[in-house]
Amino acid sequence: MARALNLLVVGATGAVGRAVLRQALAEERIARIVAPTRRPLEAALADIERLVNPVIDFARLPEEAPWWRVDAVVCTLGTTIRVAGSQAAFAAVDRDLPIAVGRLARAAGATRYALNSSLGASAGGSFYLRTKAEAEQGIIALGFASTTIVRPSLIDTERSEPRPGEQVGLLFARLLRPLIPRRYRAVSPEAIAAALLGGILEGRLGVRIVESEAL
Repeated sequence: MARALNLLVVGATGAVGRAVLRQALAEERIARIVAPTRRPLEAALADIERLVNPVIDFARLPEEAPWWRVDAVVCTLGTTIRVAGSQAAFAAVDRDLPIAVGRLARAAGATRYALNSSLGASAGGSFYLRTKAEAEQGIIALGFASTTIVRPSLIDTERSEPRPGEQVGLLFARLLRPLIPRRYRAVSPEAIAAALLGGILEGRLGVRIVESEAL
């Protein structure tokens, strides 16, 4: 049996990140989970011995922290331009931070990376989709032995912060689901998490892109 992995989960307080945590904690092939957050995770997770929760400032990543020494990274960081306040602030979270995390983990020995991206990520798309594509390319350029990129459509979840456009989209997505092509249907956080974690656990060499219709 292969050695169990040490896993870094970034974005653990979001809908997809929480799903990744739940699934990873139930997975015997994961030995240890490091989940850095801006504020402590809920009390129910505090006593889990194999879960480490450093509280950090993501604007000043602690480059010398020993917990960077992991086998694999799952990154589910994401915001919106409206929540971030500007295009530059959005890019800092959705592009720059995933790449910075990848660079530090890669330097510390990580060989696998799974990124939650977006349906339609493309250099020729909107600012949002270009930024997602730039994040993908930045991670690929780091040279992980195994890279998994998951590109979900709209995420079917209730947000802690209001996202009016997304809420309207979800309403129609739920009502019209049978009529919507599979590629564009809303996807659950659990399905996205399973694809991210599956990519890490499988560790297939090279770059694998999982499109929304496969979730």
